[in-house]
Amino acid sequence: MATLLRVPEVATGSTEAVLSEWLVPENEAFDAGTALAVLETDKAAVEVEAEAGATVLRQLVDRGTTVEVGTPIAVLGAVGEDVSGLLAELGGSASRNGPGQSGPAPAASNGSRERIFASPLARKLLKEAGIGLEEVAGTGPNGRIVRKDVEAAIARADRPAPAPPQPDPTPQPAPEKPAATPQPAPVRREPAAGAAFTEIPHTRIRRAIASRLTMSKQTVPHFSVRRTARIDALLALREQLNEVSPARISVNDLIIRAVAVAHTEVPDANVIWTEDALRTYDSVDVGVAIASERGLVTPVVRGVEKLAPSAISGQVKGFAAQADEGRLKQQDLEGGSIAVSNLGMYGVDEFTAIINPPQSSILAVGAGKPGAVVVDGELTVATRLALTLAVDHRAIDGALAASWLGVLVDALEQPLRLVA
Repeated sequence: MATLLRVPEVATGSTEAVLSEWLVPENEAFDAGTALAVLETDKAAVEVEAEAGATVLRQLVDRGTTVEVGTPIAVLGAVGEDVSGLLAELGGSASRNGPGQSGPAPAASNGSRERIFASPLARKLLKEAGIGLEEVAGTGPNGRIVRKDVEAAIARADRPAPAPPQPDPTPQPAPEKPAATPQPAPVRREPAAGAAFTEIPHTRIRRAIASRLTMSKQTVPHFSVRRTARIDALLALREQLNEVSPARISVNDLIIRAVAVAHTEVPDANVIWTEDALRTYDSVDVGVAIASERGLVTPVVRGVEKLAPSAISGQVKGFAAQADEGRLKQQDLEGGSIAVSNLGMYGVDEFTAIINPPQSSILAVGAGKPGAVVVDGELTVATRLALTLAVDHRAIDGALAASWLGVLVDALEQPLRLVA
């Protein structure tokens, strides 16, 4: 019996996505678990897998179409199966392959007009500005309308049309590549009373971050423990490793490796809280907070206890590049019992981070700075690193958190343990 393939909920807080690619064409059979299509949000690219084997009888939307959660995108069934009744329920026969067959026009199309491709952000900005898709010329791949095209259209709408420019025989440099940050155009407000202000509409990823962190603070009982580590030996080891490493290793890469040491020696901290049980993990999977051009994401490096610092570095750099391009997959963002958030590169002395559920803890890392310390009764100067561990009290008690943080500090101060 033919069934409809619908858009699943692709990410927390996302209600729509772009169908960026069909992986199985029409009239081709597939097995259970086969990836049929790729959906793309501002945060991740998600493969839609088949629940059972069948054949793609009809694709209902084209690549580049923005689709909401629950929207039918394909008809699945057996070869030769009559699906006319099912298609009629959707509004008519939906073939795009044969003559004499009609169906619902794909998204962003109107009658016989050529379909207009536009990014989700571009559609949102144009809707807010009251500008139609047909009024904008796209400069993206295959003529797709992107953010810079919308900004140019809004700018033209806000000012009189200029006189035609005179030709300039001087070669002009190529324009700079626009930033990939999907920030909606700000709107200036000047109320009759009170101070003027500018409003920047929320992006989908910013809404998702706000919803998730608000939920975390409201439902997860946080508490924090703090320690300071002397990292001069760690910095010296990093210099030595970078002389031979295939990938440049950062202090953060070594901290991630130290988290694995602490989780291995204190396995009771490698847990998460569920409503029915305390789940303990066998491997150490660590989320890494990345401030990408599209917003904050926390992809997970898996099996860190088995990875060399150079391998950790390569994975984190790969995640950062994918995050900027919006190509992280949903599975990259799931799992792990702990995350690392480092603001030391911004000069922050110390801070407390919010746990990313369902993880049970997050390590906030400040800047390493020289300071006075007492070593063996002697006053000396050392590079000190502030560490703050925020913990879900349902899963981890204070003594356990203190023990774990002690092992972490020892690993950072005796860094050969990170490469043993």
